[in-house]
Amino acid sequence: MAGHRLIILLGPTAVGKTDRSIALAKQYDSPIISCDSRQLYRQMSIGTAVPSAEQLSQARHYFIQDHDVTDVYTAGKYELEALELIHRLFEAGHETLVMTGGSGFYIDAVCNGLDDFPPADPELREQLTRRWREEGVEALRMDLKILDPESYHTIDIANGQRVVRALEVCLMTGRPFSSFKTNPQKKRDFEIEKIGLTRPREELYRRIDARAEQMIRDGLVDEVRSLVQYRSLPALQTVGYKEIFDYLDGNITLDKALELIQRNTRRYAKRQMTWWARDESIRWEGTTH
Repeated sequence: MAGHRLIILLGPTAVGKTDRSIALAKQYDSPIISCDSRQLYRQMSIGTAVPSAEQLSQARHYFIQDHDVTDVYTAGKYELEALELIHRLFEAGHETLVMTGGSGFYIDAVCNGLDDFPPADPELREQLTRRWREEGVEALRMDLKILDPESYHTIDIANGQRVVRALEVCLMTGRPFSSFKTNPQKKRDFEIEKIGLTRPREELYRRIDARAEQMIRDGLVDEVRSLVQYRSLPALQTVGYKEIFDYLDGNITLDKALELIQRNTRRYAKRQMTWWARDESIRWEGTTH
């Protein structure tokens, strides 16, 4: 599709991607294709910072709250569905499309395609999942740090499902999970331009802390309470939800839950930046809005 371009606006959580993506969408008369692995779940609004109704009204959005938390959704599925949508929108007359999000693995899937990871080993995965439940994710993290330091420092190691999958691949193949991301990338038939948004670290952290406080005021506790029956599902292994589950269990106070959400979100933002640091094609821009 010569002459067609996909602009990907990326950056750490709370950096200000939503407002900037709307401005870009208006500039290029484009819808917005979300690339966020959690905002696509319709029951998870507050804790995933889904764009407000007013923001959603300013541009057509795709992959926002169109799946149920019980759906099994993967980066591979996103690659197929996003590419189908991109080609359909180009064929409908769009020359430039805007994609935005902070899920590095999903963005890589669209840009480069996923490598041929080995299929799951159900028995090994069950063993690792049992360890996760019984020993906590920390024990698995330490194994991953030994077997694959690169993945330890780049994937969301607070996400037990991701850690289980990475360990599973390491143990099955004898190769680091990260080594499967070094194969030649797939060629796309459209131009890809990546714009990364940044802020000074102290400013970003203040925004993260303030947003977590606003989530509590907006009703995050009630949202998480409504999802208790689904708490073991992959979609709910997410910062903002795990900590409130602990509060609802009576293990910590609400103030402590908020403190942990803020800390864990800051750590997540740091991992996001580490992931993108390896990508020299990103044009980084500061933002003051």
